[in-house]
Amino acid sequence: MTLKLIVGSKNYSSWSMRPWLALAHHNIPFEEVVVALDTPQTAAAIRRYTPASKVPVLIDGEMTLWESIAILIHLSERFPEARLWPSEKKARAQALTISCEMHSGFAALRQQCPMNIKRRKKRELSPEAVADIRRISEMWRDARERFGQGGEFLFGAFSAADCMYAPVATRIRSYEIDVDPISAAYVETIYALPAFKRWQEGALQEAWGHATTDAIA
Repeated sequence: MTLKLIVGSKNYSSWSMRPWLALAHHNIPFEEVVVALDTPQTAAAIRRYTPASKVPVLIDGEMTLWESIAILIHLSERFPEARLWPSEKKARAQALTISCEMHSGFAALRQQCPMNIKRRKKRELSPEAVADIRRISEMWRDARERFGQGGEFLFGAFSAADCMYAPVATRIRSYEIDVDPISAAYVETIYALPAFKRWQEGALQEAWGHATTDAIA
């Protein structure tokens, strides 16, 4: 049975990018439905799939999931061969922990630097957003130094943790945020990922936009 993934505008919807990358990177077949964000029709269009009125939404047979991290966990169980979480116990625990921290934190960075892949212009950050970037960089360096020997991603091989942090990489580039060399290299790794390039291409081709260039994260 083919999965159906409902996502928001690719230029803006950071949460939608996360499960989309997991599916696309592992060549898992799915039907994509893109809903334009910030229009009078947006809420009604999403409510066709979930009463939560949020994207992304994954429909898998009779099951409907609408939180990115819940979708990633479901996909890891549904497709164990994809190895969405690191197989080593300590690495897996760390990947889950930092993914949950991403899911619930960094409000200042989200608010001040919403995802906008088309944007390229430096922005001065508030102290709170600077602290968010500092914390994220600490986690990236720690993961790379402790668990990243097997590849260029946070835990070596591509994992769900990379799905969770890929939108941060776009913020660093879009707002020209200065980061340490390890974090800068990781941003380049995300941008070189073929699945990410496909998402980026879709974002750049979108005709619609928000009233302001930095509208929705």
